[in-house]
Amino acid sequence: MSGVLLVIKPKAKNLGGNFEVRRSLPNLKKKMIGPFIFWDHMGPVRIGQGKSMEVRAHPHIGLATITWLISGEILHRDSLGNEQTIRPGEVNWMTAGRGIVHSERSQAEEDTTLEGIQLWLALPKEHEEVSPSFFHCSSEDIPEINVDGIGLRLIAGRAFDQHSPVPVYSDLFYLQADAKMGMESKFPLTDEQEGAIYVVSGTVTVEETQYEKYSLVVFKKGHSIQFRAESDTTLMIFGGLPFPEKRLIWWNFVATSQEKIETAKQRWRDDQFPPVINESERIPLPED
Repeated sequence: MSGVLLVIKPKAKNLGGNFEVRRSLPNLKKKMIGPFIFWDHMGPVRIGQGKSMEVRAHPHIGLATITWLISGEILHRDSLGNEQTIRPGEVNWMTAGRGIVHSERSQAEEDTTLEGIQLWLALPKEHEEVSPSFFHCSSEDIPEINVDGIGLRLIAGRAFDQHSPVPVYSDLFYLQADAKMGMESKFPLTDEQEGAIYVVSGTVTVEETQYEKYSLVVFKKGHSIQFRAESDTTLMIFGGLPFPEKRLIWWNFVATSQEKIETAKQRWRDDQFPPVINESERIPLPED
């Protein structure tokens, strides 16, 4: 019996401002994987020589964001006064809670490539209105694990008796795996956990089917994540415990009730969110 629940292959979408993404979550057939509710693979896009990535100030509620770069760098600014450049191997974790505003920009004097994974995790109901916060983790503090010869970096959560210093709010795991051609591995899940792999580069085989770059392979709840690298491959392994309640997602807002979404919309219309320090431009609320 197959352990694969679903395979998602996102289509590229240009968000403007030289910013191309491939969005895997939410999907019509699978909104969340554990607490993971939003998954964007941005780029690769060329930055420099007059080209830049500019994401103006915008709000979030009810979620935490993780930025993980493959190449390039991004400058993060937020309404708490944080200004932090993130580079490959580092983690930016931002907890929106009851509300935060941030911007993201990437510029370079010389021609360079920007590529990375940006995702959201829904917060547990009891934490969806916590105070907003921001945490930056250096590459030296990310646990490195070797399993079956495959190098793993534990970006967030717990796995293989290790835990990341990133301050998560629920049961989850999020790792980058770098596998040489021919390597195989098995990542066990508990009966209640959901899990998936996302191919950043290379090719993997799962149950005799090959999956290439940008493929998101979702496994059935409690089924072990298994794969074989058919080339030198980089992939993300992620998942965790699903929540008992459904989540609503509208624009940049995640919540357990429509009332919270509507309140956040009105707050943004009325300019009641705190501003990003030293910035005046912001993204307007989209039409319903």
